Amino acid sequence: MARYTGPVCRMCRVEQKKLMLKGSRCRSDKCPINKKRAAPGKDPKARPGKRSDHGLQLREKQKLKRIYGMLEKQFRLFFDRAKRMPGITGENLFALLERRLDNVVYRMRFASSRSQARQLVLHGHVCVNGKKINIPSYIVNPEDEISILEESRKLAVIREALKEYTKSGVMPWLSVDPDEVKGKFLAAPRRSDITDLGDIKEQMIIELYSK
Repeated sequence: MARYTGPVCRMCRVEQKKLMLKGSRCRSDKCPINKKRAAPGKDPKARPGKRSDHGLQLREKQKLKRIYGMLEKQFRLFFDRAKRMPGITGENLFALLERRLDNVVYRMRFASSRSQARQLVLHGHVCVNGKKINIPSYIVNPEDEISILEESRKLAVIREALKEYTKSGVMPWLSVDPDEVKGKFLAAPRRSDITDLGDIKEQMIIELYSK
């Protein structure tokens, strides 16, 4: 399976935005965005040129794609599926991305980052309605129960990640039982409910793919 294996903090520096790719490190003083490090490049002190409309659209797509840890081909498949669904394409796209199993595991605080959640799914630690699922892109449906295998619940990475639940709780479209390390996906969220992604302009992504 193809995946990005380079330095992930570099992605945040490129976008000049926290993409929350490394869990607790992103919330600490070690985050390069907190240190105001320049974007990577041959001459980071050079005066940036004005971006074209295409460049602005591309940056919006790259930000969203990187937040959810997807490569171009898979992201495009999700966009095409959202476009075929009834309703507003941008709303559909966010709903589909939030319904990915690796994202739901992350949102339920069973992992400290989406990449860590992806590893848990791939290694067979996650069940949906009592059935083991090892496909990170599996689409979760409303009222599905997500749980961690009983023998995996004492894993240090899971116990450490669950500490964030006591601090921040979970999104309103989820319910979680931290003691049993399981939760329920209540409903697909609306775009307005997803408040932690900042100022992603999904209309620019639609315009980019519509050319």
